[in-house]
Amino acid sequence: MKRNPEVTETLRGALARLITLTSSGELHWERQLNSSHRYGRWKNHLLIIGPDLDSDAQNTPRYLFMTPFDSPDCIEINSNDAELGHLVLALVDAVNSVTVKEPATDPFAVTESFLNRLFD
Repeated sequence: MKRNPEVTETLRGALARLITLTSSGELHWERQLNSSHRYGRWKNHLLIIGPDLDSDAQNTPRYLFMTPFDSPDCIEINSNDAELGHLVLALVDAVNSVTVKEPATDPFAVTESFLNRLFD
């Protein structure tokens, strides 16, 4: 199914912005514990990119999944996309370069600050 050209341009702009924000360090990505994914938060959205694989696995599709925290809506763009796939791969490269030495984190860990926000 052919995507609306206006939607494609909007997504192209969003991907370019994510690449720029990632490369400049304004968008922080984390390595998820026991996962091959990276995640970040941007404009009240959860961003998940993956999978993180060795450079030998270049034929494996990568994807960017975006969903707002307050809605079940979501967007997924994958590297096999004829119009946007190259930008997904560029974002994967940018994310990998800024997270390669980051320690893995558990985004689902129950912390005292989380409990305080939840039950105060």
